[in-house]
Amino acid sequence: MKIGITCYSSYGGSGVVASELGLELAARGHEVHFICATLPLRLTRMPDLMRFHEVEATNYALFDTAPYALALAVRMAEVALEYELDLLHVHYAIPHSVSAFLAREMLKDSRPVPFITTLHGTDITLVGTDRSYLPITRFAIRQSDGVTSVSEYLRAETCREFDICADTPIEVIPNFINSQTYRRVENPALRATFAKPEEPLLVHVSNFRAVKRTTDCIRILARLSRQLPAHLVMVGDGPERAQAQWLARQKGVANRVHFVGKQPDIPAYLSIADALLLPSESESFGLAALEAMACEVPVIASCTGGLPELVTPGETGFLAEVGDIQAMADHAQRILTDDALRAHMRRACRRVAVETFNANDIISRYEAYYGRILERFRADRKR
Repeated sequence: MKIGITCYSSYGGSGVVASELGLELAARGHEVHFICATLPLRLTRMPDLMRFHEVEATNYALFDTAPYALALAVRMAEVALEYELDLLHVHYAIPHSVSAFLAREMLKDSRPVPFITTLHGTDITLVGTDRSYLPITRFAIRQSDGVTSVSEYLRAETCREFDICADTPIEVIPNFINSQTYRRVENPALRATFAKPEEPLLVHVSNFRAVKRTTDCIRILARLSRQLPAHLVMVGDGPERAQAQWLARQKGVANRVHFVGKQPDIPAYLSIADALLLPSESESFGLAALEAMACEVPVIASCTGGLPELVTPGETGFLAEVGDIQAMADHAQRILTDDALRAHMRRACRRVAVETFNANDIISRYEAYYGRILERFRADRKR
């Protein structure tokens, strides 16, 4: 198949999943075209069957902001026509599904192309439910030829918020990991830059937005440090970084919190950790948790969104109520001080990640879904 993929290029779950999906599809012999404003961060390599098409939104004095959604629609149509794409697959509803709808309408008399929308989370739970965006989000989802969500939780939220599931079926296809890329590789030298061998090491990976509750990680470490000489590595960047750095100084743990910014090799940092902190306000799936589990890292997370579908308390980590700093600190202490429990959790994390969320199985589900959507689209065109 020839597939066009559109996603946000920034450091976030939807862009990561879209990038990994494209790489896996290309490895299976599909021709993949990324149509985005900038090259997604995870695309550090471009296989022979993959191409990138930049979207440039021209600024005019008349416009307060460049009309990116319209420029994207035009670029989608151009690429679909020139490379004879079979379908478009957009990640994150706003504005990508709207642009895909416009592109499909532009091509309906020359080369009709269906589009699939994958819902990732805040496009539904935050942006989409804003009353100024809800009508257009509902319209774009309904107009999609296929709709998928990354968790049962997100599918249910979409049905509830948009009242669309009676006429718009949503297929749940979870996020995935490449078990060869995401695996634990011990690196004593890297670990030694943050902690001594006998000192526990926690890690947090996110885009440092408010919904990630990044500062909760600092509070957890501060409480944990009363009993253990623990360190915390903060991987990523975003608007909450400055507040987290300030709080680390205020709590007297600045020398134990290490901000390393955005990193291209996430498995390397996960592989040196004893546990992952993910105290988010909401997670539609929790990709960081899955990546950690694949690297044998138990997860301490909020009991919210799709995380209970991924993390089994006492088996692959622990869950606590959003904002319950003491409970998360207690869970961290239990994992870090009980060698037998930690070893059991590490094995369970890897097993669940590989057996339930491996790329081979999930990509096959996407391929089968693409096939069904194409078959139905072509049948409808003949009527």
